[in-house]
Amino acid sequence: MFDKILIANRGEIALRILRAAKELGIATVAVHSTADADAMHVRLADESVCIGPPPARDSYLNIPSIIAACEITGADAVHPGYGFLSENARFAEVLNHHGIGFIGPKAEHIRVMGDKIEAKRTAKRLGIPCVPGSEGGVTDADEAKRIAAEIGYPVLIKAASGGGGRGMKVARSEADLESALMTARTEAKAAFGDDAVYIEKYLEKPRHIEVQVLGDGRGNAIHLAERDCSLQRRHQKVWEEGPSPALNAEMREQIGGTVAQAMQELGYLGAGTIEFLYEDGQFYFIEMNTRIQVEHPVTEMITGIDLVNEQIRVAAGAPLSVRQEDVRVEGHAIECRINAEHPATFRPSPGTITYFHPPGGLGVRVDSAAFQGYRIPPHYDSLMGKLIVHGRTRNECLMRLRRALDEFVVAGVDTTLPLFRTLVRNADIQNGLYDIHWLEEFLKTGGLEIG
Repeated sequence: MFDKILIANRGEIALRILRAAKELGIATVAVHSTADADAMHVRLADESVCIGPPPARDSYLNIPSIIAACEITGADAVHPGYGFLSENARFAEVLNHHGIGFIGPKAEHIRVMGDKIEAKRTAKRLGIPCVPGSEGGVTDADEAKRIAAEIGYPVLIKAASGGGGRGMKVARSEADLESALMTARTEAKAAFGDDAVYIEKYLEKPRHIEVQVLGDGRGNAIHLAERDCSLQRRHQKVWEEGPSPALNAEMREQIGGTVAQAMQELGYLGAGTIEFLYEDGQFYFIEMNTRIQVEHPVTEMITGIDLVNEQIRVAAGAPLSVRQEDVRVEGHAIECRINAEHPATFRPSPGTITYFHPPGGLGVRVDSAAFQGYRIPPHYDSLMGKLIVHGRTRNECLMRLRRALDEFVVAGVDTTLPLFRTLVRNADIQNGLYDIHWLEEFLKTGGLEIG
């Protein structure tokens, strides 16, 4: 097992990793920018090192500074959390070169799955169902027209590198295709430094279903059921739940078994998530995230398995502590991402939290590094924390979530709490009748009323 772990992240995920490490008896090192000197993970870590000024490129993305922090403190492993350097294959390789463990997948798997085109090829080879589309990158308008005609309109043009909705355009007819192709390539180049795009069938009313996997890098891999992440705004997840209201036990076992078998064949190490679009009883692979997910607590609540603990253990060379036959899905869990944003305009709201009262009670979990008096810096993602609620049934979970949201009080900054208080009372949400377009359509029609 590792003796000391450096946490190369900030906010709630840094605190989450710190807690898992302490429960394993492992010493912790927090790194931070000057803007995060007073952050909760810095206060609670055994040691801390300032690695630069507020801009992420000069601190949390600064690989030499992180390596230096490892050498100064004697950390023998790094956990990257999510975002920042978590899916940077070069970072994993540099750590390995310096004899420092990377708590994440093998660099080769990060690299393969980070290239959307290569990821799709790999998924097909491993027997994972994919959305019909181009086999590789597309740059020529005539080639694009030929592929679109074969798979049928509408089609989706997507950046081969990156995500988050950038470099993504829909063409509903041949007349739209050329301009959509040009715009997607321009956006992809600006956002990711790579103008490669690919084309796939555009699904009209799909759900976003993702399957959580764990592997030990030695050919053993399991799935931990699925999460439904269909409630999104601008391709960013807002509300996640598990199990999905759209799947039954047979579907769950079928897609989970397919994914687990694929990860066994790949020799995957650590935690990962295979993401699908699901429509009319069919699953279509869209990407794999080779890291812990923001919404991982949903899976922890319904399975009782500590995913970060497992990440650390297998990275240290231990086998998985759980077999597939030991995994039991019990009850229902929902996570709401509480952002420091205006709930209607989604404009970021940095500033000082003047009052902070998180909810509690049976089945209620709050993952947050916020506290009364904490100043939310303007330099990073606006995620302030996550409210995760578990119940024996989905209905009990919804009622508990409603109560917890009403109990959650944050003052001094705007938050998205009013959005969730509206959603939890909506009939479509209560009945599980939503897809990846539902939330944006709801917001466009003025469904959210802020008092």
